[in-house]
Amino acid sequence: MLQTIGTLPVARKIAELRRTVAEWRRSSEIVALVPTMGALHQGHLALIAHARARADRVIASIFVNPTQFGPNEDFTRYPRDEAGDAAKLAAASCDLLYAPDAAEMYPAGFATTVSAGPLAAPLCGRFRPGHFDGVATVVTKLFLQAHPHIACFGEKDYQQLQIIRRVARDLDIDCAIEGVAIVREADGLAMSSRNAYLAPNERRIAPALHRVLSDAVADVAHGVAPPEAAAAGNAALLKAGFDKVDYVELVDAESLQPLADRTRPGRALAAAWLGKTRLIDNVPVPPREAR
Repeated sequence: MLQTIGTLPVARKIAELRRTVAEWRRSSEIVALVPTMGALHQGHLALIAHARARADRVIASIFVNPTQFGPNEDFTRYPRDEAGDAAKLAAASCDLLYAPDAAEMYPAGFATTVSAGPLAAPLCGRFRPGHFDGVATVVTKLFLQAHPHIACFGEKDYQQLQIIRRVARDLDIDCAIEGVAIVREADGLAMSSRNAYLAPNERRIAPALHRVLSDAVADVAHGVAPPEAAAAGNAALLKAGFDKVDYVELVDAESLQPLADRTRPGRALAAAWLGKTRLIDNVPVPPREAR
């Protein structure tokens, strides 16, 4: 028997989730999954809307996954608001919230993990060792538990999106992975649950991340070499008031290797710190026509 939070049905156990999805599938309904860690904002709700347009049934999962946090990261203080999240999901016409606890996801004796592979090595992978293996493991488990036809992920976590696509492809997981465009505040800041950490002065600086990446893309379009545009972006973020820059890079949109072939789609990505808050963002680099 499913619980409810307000009007939203909630599954806490894998068996409850599977029974519900099996009933939907027996009725030939298309099922979409939106995995989240909660603290939902308009970016998450855009994923729900995308899923709602593509499927008959929409599941949102909320699980703050301990295996993707490093020992000095923000697992314990990551924002949590299950009741508020459930109200937002109900208003967005989500059909089911899947909210397991850690013991359900990682029972005693759990020992098997999924390697995120070479796509996890560059960019955030250099600064968050083990993070993407944790992501790959929990997302694979969610796919096997929920058995969705479609899963929707935000493009803000672009490296994560590419890794999940690769995991699904390599492991023959029968689920279409769909990326959804970044939702931004009016000043360009990418919506993120971690934006809540920003002090007022940091919040004023934060939109520079998107501006700097957009400038780097414009520079490359005008003939600046990608490494030079990235170096200029790094300097510009520090000048704007960021305390530390992990990286600014322009890479191939699929391989995540340094952008060399300008006839292929690229991506400009950055990760930088304001105080104790790490922000990430990315902007597409349109391909140049082959000559």
